[in-house]
Amino acid sequence: MTRKDHRADPAVPSASSTPGLRQQAEAILQKQAAQSPEAELFLSPEETRRALHDLRVHQIELEMQNEELRRAWVELDAQRARYFDLYDLAPVGYCTLSESGLILEANLTASTLLGMTRAVLINQRIARFIVKEDQDIYYQHRKQLFESGAPQACELRMASQDGAVFWAHLEATAALDEGGQPICRIVLNDITACKQLAVAQKDALDRLQQIACRVPGMVYQYRLHPDGRVCLPFASEAIREIYRVSPEEVREDASKIFAILHPDDRDRVLASVQQSAQNLTPWQYEYRVQFADGTVRWLLGNAMPQRENDGSTLWHGFITDITERKQTEQKLQLAASVFHYAREGILITTADATILEVNDAFTRITGYPRNEVIGQNPRLLSSGLHEKEFFVALWRDLIEKGHWYGEIWNRRKDGAIYAEMLTISAVCDAQAHIQHYVALFSDITVFKEHERQLEHIAHYDALTTLPNRVLLTDRLQQAMMQAQRRGQPVAVGLLDLDSFKPINDRYGHEAGDHLLRTVAVRMKQSLRDGDTLARLGGDEFVAVLPDLADIKASVPMLTRLLAAAAEPVDMDGLLLQVSASLGVTFYPQAAEIDADQLLRQADQAMYQAKLAGRNRYHVFDTEQDRSVRTIHETLDRIRFALTQCEFVLYYQPKVNMHTGTVIGAEALIRWQHPEKGLLPPAAFLPVIEDHPLAVEIGDWVIDTALTQIERWQAAGLTLPVSVNIGARQLQQQNFIERLRVHLAAHPSVPSSSLELEVLETSALEDLTHVSQVIAVCREMGVRFALDDFGTGYSSLTYLKRLAVTQLKIDQSFVRDMLDAPEDLAILEGVISLAAAFRRQVIAEGVETVAHGELLLQLGCELAQGYGIAHPMPAADLPGWLVSWRPDPRWADRSAVRRDDLPILFAGVEHRAWVTAFEAFLKGTRGVPPRDHHSCRFGEWLEAEGLTGRSTQPALRVIAALHQQVHALAEELLELQVQGRNPEAQARLGELYALRDQLQEHLAGLLRERGG
Repeated sequence: MTRKDHRADPAVPSASSTPGLRQQAEAILQKQAAQSPEAELFLSPEETRRALHDLRVHQIELEMQNEELRRAWVELDAQRARYFDLYDLAPVGYCTLSESGLILEANLTASTLLGMTRAVLINQRIARFIVKEDQDIYYQHRKQLFESGAPQACELRMASQDGAVFWAHLEATAALDEGGQPICRIVLNDITACKQLAVAQKDALDRLQQIACRVPGMVYQYRLHPDGRVCLPFASEAIREIYRVSPEEVREDASKIFAILHPDDRDRVLASVQQSAQNLTPWQYEYRVQFADGTVRWLLGNAMPQRENDGSTLWHGFITDITERKQTEQKLQLAASVFHYAREGILITTADATILEVNDAFTRITGYPRNEVIGQNPRLLSSGLHEKEFFVALWRDLIEKGHWYGEIWNRRKDGAIYAEMLTISAVCDAQAHIQHYVALFSDITVFKEHERQLEHIAHYDALTTLPNRVLLTDRLQQAMMQAQRRGQPVAVGLLDLDSFKPINDRYGHEAGDHLLRTVAVRMKQSLRDGDTLARLGGDEFVAVLPDLADIKASVPMLTRLLAAAAEPVDMDGLLLQVSASLGVTFYPQAAEIDADQLLRQADQAMYQAKLAGRNRYHVFDTEQDRSVRTIHETLDRIRFALTQCEFVLYYQPKVNMHTGTVIGAEALIRWQHPEKGLLPPAAFLPVIEDHPLAVEIGDWVIDTALTQIERWQAAGLTLPVSVNIGARQLQQQNFIERLRVHLAAHPSVPSSSLELEVLETSALEDLTHVSQVIAVCREMGVRFALDDFGTGYSSLTYLKRLAVTQLKIDQSFVRDMLDAPEDLAILEGVISLAAAFRRQVIAEGVETVAHGELLLQLGCELAQGYGIAHPMPAADLPGWLVSWRPDPRWADRSAVRRDDLPILFAGVEHRAWVTAFEAFLKGTRGVPPRDHHSCRFGEWLEAEGLTGRSTQPALRVIAALHQQVHALAEELLELQVQGRNPEAQARLGELYALRDQLQEHLAGLLRERGG
């Protein structure tokens, strides 16, 4: 029942229920009829006056009574509304159930928790929302409720309509309805957060206990009562090692620990504890314990006290065994007594690192006499080779552990850098206060140099300085592990120089060595920084190429390796030249394989390359080999097509939809294949994307487009042309010079007639360089556009840093914007961005008049797409220009006011809902929101109502149509439930008709508001 469910109250009197005047009138008429039958229908004037007077008085009385009743009714209605507001908006759910568990009534909170509207929720069984495993709990409490009449409460898990499970606390009371039938009233409270908090608290306690068990030393609580009693309420398991007692033994009484304290330390320890308790200062103390077997251990205690309400003092702290550290300190003190005789340099400083003493070996190693360093800081030896983090870590270890050991590079007095092995130890007094630091070091410079030489000899080839087999094995294993982690293949290529032996035999080993060194340098330079090129010996090399996007990505690198090996080598005027045979394999593979097996596979493939004619590569795996060969053959075929003039340019017009002006055309490459016919760019451009051939074809496109502009100009047609350029072409160091050459070859073509479209892609690696190139080209008059804007991950970065004049919205957003609100939102955002950055914006993919209308309403006037013109040969474009006319509806469309953009979005939301509903009927997706208030269009309508616009007739018509759409959808859903799905789908035309009517009224609403 809602506050509107008021009914007429029979207690309210009406005119017909007050008989006074009627009785008086009837009496007068009867009297007159008796006196004069002829005048029974007439009254005397006086009688008429009195009757009218009585009627007026009675009328006023009735009006006063009605007014009082109206005020009483208004107050009653207000009270009833307040009750329903409190009932609906209560923070807990209320339900009334029948004895069998049917939901008879529920408030808004209950319907929200259970995920159903109240209309659907009524007559549902509450048990259907209870998790199956907990239903016995519910039935048991329901039985007890109706049997005993006593209120019941329980906790159980429930699931809302959408399947979300939550914990609920149920409180039930029994009652009788108006007919005397048993019912129960349930209070339903979501306690999921409380349950989660309890679990989190338990987990936190468990983790804390686990941490306490694993930290070094013993974590504990120590309590000192006012009467002197002591106990350890908590102690970690490490107490068994620290004090050799169990936590249980000291939980109530810790006095037995005092018996373990070393006799010489006991009084001082107890005094320090008393002082900490008295002043509430942190307790930190080093002391000894002595066990029954005579063992003595040094302990370090740290604890923080706090005063409890009962007057006791409670410490939280930890105790660690520092016996080993103490022994180290004693040894250091012993060493200090003989430091003058040591061959190692010894340096003693104060706690603030002021040098107090050095030995003779210090002077011998550093070159500094004693009198020059006393009072100085050891920083005077700093070489400057170490980062700040090195010394931060050194001091951290020194403070925390009392010592540091490691290698360090320092500088002698004469400026020479030397390496030393250094040990620094802190010397403390009995109270553990650092008094001195002692550094012991030896000069290991010669050793480090020998170590470096041995390391290089062990891992690098002496002739070429490339990694040898040992280092190759390590690098290859690392690359294999990395490939497993990242899911990116690694290529392993074994390369053998062709015809090297004859050169070595004819010209001698000196010539052979020179050739090997030069070829090694060139091959190394042809690879990436992260690649490895190793020499196995003789004329055999191995290349390891990790982090490949896919197997095809290795092709350019393999080609560069072969080209580098085949370059002529000049040795004092003597030209030496070899080629190479390269065997390649890839990892990972279907079967488990190790590094040695990979090398054997590459070796076998290398011999296949030699058998196939040398100066080539061969892939070991059959499938991979076929793929690489196919790519290689495709590249050769594309190169041949370029020489045979098989490529052509098609042109797609770009127009201003509002004015009908043709503003230019985009040049699109096609391959007129002799056997396969006209091929689109997707059939061949991806193969050459990372290949130098892409630059050659890009140059051909620019030159061909300029030639066509020149021809059109000669025929009296002036039309700017845009061409697409790839990231590889744009990032060529000589791109600007080549562009100048192209423009110079066509002097009659203004540079402003050429526009270059750059695809927004992560391949634009060097944004600084690209930005500079664009700036120079713009100075030349060449314009730039950013193609497929919005599809990349760094659109804003490109927009900010690249001085393009135009943004091209990717056709994927435009194509789906009529039915995809998300794409429409992206479109609106891009158009707004373009306006903010003062850039032109043009939309690709305009396929229908509706696409154009919506774009114009968003403020985008420039467009291209199949709805305007398909790409066409250059010869067809002049004729198309003569015949083309824009759709008249476009001329009437203009950008809507920003306040009216929600109307556009609402229209798309509604179309999307209808599309989703159709997909549901066809079984391809879930049902969209069924309630007309819950769908996005319904939410927009409600928002419009809140603004006060709902009084507009257009909105009322739209709202009615919207309800009709949902009502029809419910009918179709019912047909589907009945198994009559074909009939439901056959009636989709009715749904489309309602949708189109609604869209027409939305358009009218826009016109009405001036949009």
